[in-house]
Amino acid sequence: MPHFNAYDFIKWLHLVALAMGGGAAMVILVLVGFEDSRDDLKGMTSLLWKRTAAWAFRLAVVLGLVLLFMRIHDGDQPFAAAYLHWKLTLVFFLLMCSEMSPRALAGARRGVVMLAFMFFLMATFVTVNKDAFGTAKRVRGASFNGAVEQGPNP
Repeated sequence: MPHFNAYDFIKWLHLVALAMGGGAAMVILVLVGFEDSRDDLKGMTSLLWKRTAAWAFRLAVVLGLVLLFMRIHDGDQPFAAAYLHWKLTLVFFLLMCSEMSPRALAGARRGVVMLAFMFFLMATFVTVNKDAFGTAKRVRGASFNGAVEQGPNP
């Protein structure tokens, strides 16, 4: 019988939220082109972004932070992987652009929406190719769990 734990379930929810947010962002970018030519679609992309993409990205960030804290609580050192530093930076910019997107879409500006989608693509690329980034340098004597590492004196 399969055994499921909370970490795997939250990781799956994180993936679903990311897929929803990225898919909604792509569809909204396609619909933006139709807003100029059809009066019945005016303002629809702004509303769609508020109700789908923004909430999906928010949920994905919250679930990602929960996963991060769960790993830290289990004694892992997730910040030893260099890709996580890049990913968190990209996620910060993604969330920033996502929060600015509804107002930009209401004003018929598309640049911030394209940036949000680009940051989504870059963050997923970094995550999928995490082995290419190596590990972060650790300062001698520093540890994430409070223990002091012992090593030879230079």
